[in-house]
Amino acid sequence: MPKVVVLPGDGVGPEVISSALEILKLVAPDLEYQEFAFGLAGIEKYGVPLADDVLEAAQKSDAVLMGSVGGLPGSTENVPREMRPESGLLKLRKGLGVYANLRPSSVYEGLEHLSPLKPEIAKGVDVLILRELLGGAYFGEPRSISSEEGYNTIRYNVNEVARAARWAFEAARTRKNRVCSVDKANVMEVSEFWRREVQKVHDLEFPDVELTHEYADSCAMLLVKDPKRYDVILTENLFGDFLSDLASVLPGSLGLLPSASLGDGTGLYEPIHGSAPDIAGMGVVNPAATILSAAMMLRYSFKRPEVAARVESAVKAALFSNPTRDLGGSAGTREFTDAVLKALI
Repeated sequence: MPKVVVLPGDGVGPEVISSALEILKLVAPDLEYQEFAFGLAGIEKYGVPLADDVLEAAQKSDAVLMGSVGGLPGSTENVPREMRPESGLLKLRKGLGVYANLRPSSVYEGLEHLSPLKPEIAKGVDVLILRELLGGAYFGEPRSISSEEGYNTIRYNVNEVARAARWAFEAARTRKNRVCSVDKANVMEVSEFWRREVQKVHDLEFPDVELTHEYADSCAMLLVKDPKRYDVILTENLFGDFLSDLASVLPGSLGLLPSASLGDGTGLYEPIHGSAPDIAGMGVVNPAATILSAAMMLRYSFKRPEVAARVESAVKAALFSNPTRDLGGSAGTREFTDAVLKALI
């Protein structure tokens, strides 16, 4: 049987994971699950955010479905970096070799009113952000902090840029055939290198795909002002983190954005929102992003696009009938999950 490692994580993570598993057990009853503590929960159980045995189980699985990790802001400031839940997440990404992070942001037809943008701007928005996930400032060496200074290194090599670019161009071929590569080549050598290598991959392998280049600050402004100009946005780790969170504004809530982190092995699927410990256990968190992440898992890891489409349609129906509180409605986690289940039956 296909095996999924489940990492509920912290805060609202267990709640949104529970909703996603209900959906998966209905539409893909053949999947088998192994659940492990991770993040702060991992520290409590194993003494570290990501135990070696948990990472090994994840590497041997067919897919990993994750909730969210972390506690209240500032709660781990005085904790050694390797003991912070976010370090466990970076270790998981590196251990799985997932270098291409796909983050779609779409405004459903008829739900433009959920977006803070004007309806005429929000209408028809469908953006995919392809974030390189294993390089840049989050992994670059050297890095250090002392009482006198702190520094990180943003570093990329040819292979790291090329493999992420290929994912973006391949994705564009299934969409509107446009890629916008985002950098800061005007002031950063690493961005100049990024732009050059993306252009090389395009010219040699994907000349049929339209390629443009933009600076990250300009993209951030235009993503809100004129989001329909974008199809696939390709960018490095740090810029991708910021821009994909900004893209959550487009459909109306961070609680709507799923993600798939892919590479040459096991895929990792998670909502892009945080652990939201302030609302954990209250039954009000929006599980849509995690359910949609599960749909991405069905599409990419299990090659079941028809089933994934069913789940995505059911989420859309639930957003019409039972919008959650972050979207101006009154539905809690249970009510929204039930609405998705109802739409699937």
